[in-house]
Amino acid sequence: MEISKESILKKTHYGLNIYAYVLRQYYPKSTVLSLKGRDCGITRNPFNGGKSTLQINVVENKAMHYDIELTDFKGDVFDFASYHFKIINEEELLLKINEVLHLNFEVKKEDELSWLDAPDDTWYAYSSFYKAPIRNVFPTEKVRLHQIFERITSDKYKSITEQFRAIKNPKEARKFKANHFDYVTFSGVFSKRNDDSLIEHSSLLTIDFDHLENLEELKQQLLNDEYFETEMLFTSPSGEGLKWIIRIDLSKVSHNEYFIAVANYIKQTYNIEVDQSGKDISRACFLSHDPLAYLHKRHQKL
Repeated sequence: MEISKESILKKTHYGLNIYAYVLRQYYPKSTVLSLKGRDCGITRNPFNGGKSTLQINVVENKAMHYDIELTDFKGDVFDFASYHFKIINEEELLLKINEVLHLNFEVKKEDELSWLDAPDDTWYAYSSFYKAPIRNVFPTEKVRLHQIFERITSDKYKSITEQFRAIKNPKEARKFKANHFDYVTFSGVFSKRNDDSLIEHSSLLTIDFDHLENLEELKQQLLNDEYFETEMLFTSPSGEGLKWIIRIDLSKVSHNEYFIAVANYIKQTYNIEVDQSGKDISRACFLSHDPLAYLHKRHQKL
């Protein structure tokens, strides 16, 4: 039988066996489920501090759950399993459930050389690079992330970054930054820096964090974020902020909608308001000196 959600539900008593398996990982010496008809009653929720707040029952031949305290914690058995295994991809999740519950679904093994016939879907993120000052809106070249990373981590911007951070007057600092720092448009390649002149979107989104008191702590949190993988991360020219570059999927939502969703996620997860300028596709991002900048290995120069 082919592995699918429907076939797994049939083999796990509507998914109740999956709930039982997950809960036993947290409470191995307890009775985790007690079925009465199609209602399992209240049990402990490992994702709410072990409180007895988790309601599980069967609805239309599928096991579902909700938490009587956490209004947003609800869904079906596959949502619950995904939360436990930390697997978002549906195919990978079904394979994991098949493996740990020993369901013995036959899984077709892909031909080891089949990748040779597959189309090349390698992703390259291209951005436009602009020479200072900021009033120059015409790019000088098309660059990839490893080229930007090399400039940030080298001594190219060391002197102007140090000079900028030594300026105490805010007005003078803004003027210096606008006149001396090169910049890029991370979200794409442009003929001119404005949203209407976009040639190619890079599938990148820039999130600005300003005036941070816990810069190093947030840096580690972002690098370990559960939902967004960091493509690049570096310290802003002021030394008090971070530039977080992540990949986005524009196949279903727009750049602006994606930005709003990410900004809301950051507010809920880290209790931080982000700079709203990131919603502009042609947003300019100044390049500063940061020898400890992070670049995902997929972009590193071979």
